[in-house]
Amino acid sequence: MTFKPWTLYALMAGFCTPVWAQSQLTSVIEQALTIDAGRQQILAQSQAIRENGIASATQADPKIKLGVGGMPVDSWSLDSDPMTNISIGLMQEFGRGSSLDLQAEMANKQADGNEWQIKIRELTIANTITQLWAELIYQQQAEDIIKENTKLVKELIRFTDTNYSMGRSESQDVLQARVQLEKLNDQLQQNQQNQQRIFAQLSEWLGSSWLAKQRSNHKLESLNWSKLEKILALQSHQAPQKTEFYNLLKLHPSVQMAEANIEANKVQVDIADQSYKPKFGVEVMYGYRQANGMNGEPASDLVSAYLTMDLPLFTDKRQDRQYAAAQYQVGAAKSQRDVLLQQLNAKANAIMVDRSNLEQRLDRYQSRLLPQAKSRTQAVERGYQSNTSQFNDVVAAIRDELSLKLELQRLSADLNIANSNLAFLFNGFDYQIDAPTLPTEQK
Repeated sequence: MTFKPWTLYALMAGFCTPVWAQSQLTSVIEQALTIDAGRQQILAQSQAIRENGIASATQADPKIKLGVGGMPVDSWSLDSDPMTNISIGLMQEFGRGSSLDLQAEMANKQADGNEWQIKIRELTIANTITQLWAELIYQQQAEDIIKENTKLVKELIRFTDTNYSMGRSESQDVLQARVQLEKLNDQLQQNQQNQQRIFAQLSEWLGSSWLAKQRSNHKLESLNWSKLEKILALQSHQAPQKTEFYNLLKLHPSVQMAEANIEANKVQVDIADQSYKPKFGVEVMYGYRQANGMNGEPASDLVSAYLTMDLPLFTDKRQDRQYAAAQYQVGAAKSQRDVLLQQLNAKANAIMVDRSNLEQRLDRYQSRLLPQAKSRTQAVERGYQSNTSQFNDVVAAIRDELSLKLELQRLSADLNIANSNLAFLFNGFDYQIDAPTLPTEQK
């Protein structure tokens, strides 16, 4: 039997992952988002803010006043003194200026800001699932490499066994080949463990029933970043500075949430401004009298009406301070948005650096390292056949080349992870999902 190490390359060159599902990653993300209870939770919280806003923006309930006035203490009689009357009244207070409408407006803006958390959660889930997906692709490709390496080592064992029986190989060559086979079996078991763990992690968003249907032989298709590439190409064309991504980051839901917080605080300034206006109240009383008047005739009933108004005259300790505090809150909210933009822009630049270096390293592996490793393996194999190279050199050369192939797949997975992080920042995921709705019992 003649051992041909280069037959491995023909086998490994045929690596292609068949499609598991029609839409693959996009459909998995959409499925996860559809059943995600967290989106409903955020929507319910936002709706609670709106309902509380409506409640706080409603005029105060009227008050009824019922009592007896002018009753003589010597007789405790309702008809002995014409001043005695049974009174019933109605009191109503009104909010300052347009403060109630402004409170409703502020509640709506707060709810709008809170709803941006739904989009943040969607992007977070999409990013997490995509990174797990990229890792799972790597593990599956590593599994194929390990299996092909296992076939090669088994061929080596048969080859060394034959040569040993003919006295052309040493026993240590046979033992070394068998040890290498056991190492590969252990790597394969560890690879299966990693794949099962990733499937278990995905079940956090897809459910245990989804997990029960998965099989380790499901092959995943490679990731498509066409949408992200279009976004980056347009950004490169428009932005004068390649390190500034503010025009894209301003669209990020976390920044939009910060913008909504600014708008809500601006409304709070308007509410504080209304505190300089007087607060009005109305009171109407009706008094029923049973006694006769001074002329002996039945005393007439009484009607009273009052208009109350508080006067905010001493504003330096309350209204002025409240107004100043509201303005400071606006400034703080703007600073918070600016800091967030700077942080996101720095994160984007760091990811772009990683992305660029990963692409360069991938090119180096594909254009130089792997071809050189292949040439080395072929040269060592020819030397072994002509008795100028040791068996250890053949094993080491093939192992190094396969390690480089494995490292190439690792770099590809890391590049996918970097692209996923960029897609999180620039909304580069290609999924479409309807807005969440509340269950009937919560509406």
